[in-house]
Amino acid sequence: MSDLSPIQLLRSIAARCRSQAAGLPEQEEVRATWSGIGFRLGRHFFVSAMEEITEILRVPAVTRLPNVKPWVQGVANVRGRLIPVVDLDAFFETPSQEGMRNRRILVIDQQDQTDGLIVDGVEGMQYFPVDDFVAEVPDLPAAIQPYVRGHYQRDDRVWSVISMADLYNNELFQDVAV
Repeated sequence: MSDLSPIQLLRSIAARCRSQAAGLPEQEEVRATWSGIGFRLGRHFFVSAMEEITEILRVPAVTRLPNVKPWVQGVANVRGRLIPVVDLDAFFETPSQEGMRNRRILVIDQQDQTDGLIVDGVEGMQYFPVDDFVAEVPDLPAAIQPYVRGHYQRDDRVWSVISMADLYNNELFQDVAV
């Protein structure tokens, strides 16, 4: 048994840990980060705020609807909820090179309405230093530019920050009837 009190023993252990960790690198600067869900449309990379995407799904079976614009794929039953499914490539008039099996759906909830947005691929969680944000809209097709708030650049890749709320609230996105 040790002649040390519990407090003295804990202090001794802490001192030994600090002496062992002396050679470990220290983080010099803590930078605030912004995080979002990354995805692709054609050759363009986008990121949307975490709070704007509620779920990511494989493309389920979709029931076509009559008299809707071609970019509206129809409705899908997702765990008992019918959600409209929109092909973002078709909405933005940018051709997709991906087969439907490889594409994904980003589920968004805006103003008590749930929509599924088909994208070419999901690039996972993306983290960017807040001070690396550039408010300038990068070179993108004209149809996409109104929804982009700026961009981040990392590893020779431009990540355009797209606002799902702005997309949802746009008159063109709401006008689905032919």
